[in-house]
Amino acid sequence: MLNAVAVVLVMLFAFPAHALDGEALLRQVDRNLSPESYESYRKLINVEPDGRRKEFTLFTVKKGVDRVASLFIAPASEKGRSTLRLGDNMWLYIPNVGKPVRITSLQSVVGGVFNNSDILQLDYAAEYNVEKVEEQGNEYLLHLKAKTKTVAYDRLRLWADRGKKLPTKIECLTEAGLLIKTIYFKDVKDFGGGIVRPAVIETDSPLYKGYKSVMIFAKVKAKDFKDEVFTLTFLPNIESLR
Repeated sequence: MLNAVAVVLVMLFAFPAHALDGEALLRQVDRNLSPESYESYRKLINVEPDGRRKEFTLFTVKKGVDRVASLFIAPASEKGRSTLRLGDNMWLYIPNVGKPVRITSLQSVVGGVFNNSDILQLDYAAEYNVEKVEEQGNEYLLHLKAKTKTVAYDRLRLWADRGKKLPTKIECLTEAGLLIKTIYFKDVKDFGGGIVRPAVIETDSPLYKGYKSVMIFAKVKAKDFKDEVFTLTFLPNIESLR
């Protein structure tokens, strides 16, 4: 009888009645951060230690959890360039080259602290499994582990607001636990259509002392697109979607 009671007690402590479903929470964070399919405009600003700034304006479309395409509309030197991401695969199209070239997640088409994986961000749940969830005051802390070796960061520590279920900060780590960069989510804004999300994302890195990169979002709008939009043959035509 005592053994049976002990087993019940162990089970109760091992499986709390209100245990969080980390995978469901991460999917909710993804959906709150953006509709499954949408368009947006972004300004990307790279700030150097001496205060010099370089700005880019991008038009971006996304469909599902792992298809993203972007078009550079400013500055004039970059206008017409476009990028495509299908899962782990990424390409850059340059008009006067005429043929898309492969790029990697850790490269950056704009320089600065944001890499291509950050700029062409997929749903976090598409790339990461949840290892553990902690409750820290008004936030959840999700410990994420990359599903494959091709993901830009082996581990993420993602803090999310418990009420809004939106990320507030992400630490990007190597497999050994080395901090690569920190991403901050700021200025939660109502974009209309039920989309309430951070309008500003900033990042800095201990590997790039004094450098900072900022993304400012505008006109985030749910919108569906045909599958053909996310193909190499359509890359020169993304302007037609605006």
